[in-house]
Amino acid sequence: MKNLDLLEIRKQLDEVDAQMVRLFEERMALSMDVAKSKLASGKAVYDGQREKEKLAALEKMTEGDFNRQAVRELFTQLMTIGRKRQYQYLAEHGKALDLGFCPVDSLKKEGVRVVYQGVEGAYSHGAAIQFFGADTPMYHVPSWEDAMVEVEQGRADYAVLPIENSSAGAVSNNYDLLMKHSNYIVAETQLRVTHALLGLPQARLDDIKTVYSHPQALMQCSEYLNSHKEWSQISVENTAVAARKITADGKADQAAVASEIAGSLYGLKVLAPAINYNKNNVTRFIIISPKAVYCRDAGKVSLCFEAPHISGSLYNMLGNFIYNQVNMLRIESRPIEGRSWEYRFFVDIEGSLEEAAVQNALKGIAEEAASLRILGTY
Repeated sequence: MKNLDLLEIRKQLDEVDAQMVRLFEERMALSMDVAKSKLASGKAVYDGQREKEKLAALEKMTEGDFNRQAVRELFTQLMTIGRKRQYQYLAEHGKALDLGFCPVDSLKKEGVRVVYQGVEGAYSHGAAIQFFGADTPMYHVPSWEDAMVEVEQGRADYAVLPIENSSAGAVSNNYDLLMKHSNYIVAETQLRVTHALLGLPQARLDDIKTVYSHPQALMQCSEYLNSHKEWSQISVENTAVAARKITADGKADQAAVASEIAGSLYGLKVLAPAINYNKNNVTRFIIISPKAVYCRDAGKVSLCFEAPHISGSLYNMLGNFIYNQVNMLRIESRPIEGRSWEYRFFVDIEGSLEEAAVQNALKGIAEEAASLRILGTY
């Protein structure tokens, strides 16, 4: 008897669901009428005050705390879906975002100057050579921000900055610099990273007491380094700086964690090769330009947005990708300086600024986010 009761209940649920689908389609048709009206009037799709009032009125139509919360969630999603379709409609009728980017057939590499952080032999130097070629004029500056400033002020055509490592994660400070300076990502290159323990020509492994390197390099070699408890580990600003210091100090009890290329440049010998525990260690470098350009075959867009500091706002922002079937490749959050517990979100998506789906998703975010900036497409 209970099975029959359950079957009957399910039958009634199917009937209710069918009615809800019909009503959903009727609601979406009315939502499209709203879009047509807003296209004609130029009004914004998102009206936060109207939605707030509407949700409050709907909550009053039901009883019980659970149902009130459920009705709010249900209709919040219905309104969100309706907005996504309205954004698509507006984009289809010439109301796409003007993002200010200019397509080019290829990046200019002839007659350019490239800047990188560190000194000769740094991994950033290696990435610059890998992307531009060894004959390209290059120079180095002390910090990542210095490199951004060189490009921003026109002294360099491109800068090469690390943004992500396969074992140590994001280079968080460089995300902040992307927002602080008015430059753009125009390309990327991935460099395999192999760290060696380097010392003076006369040094032996048993002599070593202190090891210098960049904090991430020390982290990436932690298994090997921590097996030598007697060694002190000291952070410096760059792996190549560490190699240069060993040569300059001339002390046989000091060693550096850096590339073998850096070792050759500074006259050091390899005390232990390939000491990073992840043998597939790769760093992704971004190529920075002062010009908002992108190659026509670009397949990735990097952007940054601030979501309103209210419940569900990040979900609504990311929903723009879902409803436009845009694949999100990466998301990072960074605290906003001077605003406790508020964050910027850095997102990489698959696609090009020329694609309608990407345009629609970005338009939706631009309408509802506290701020949106396209960092580049490449």
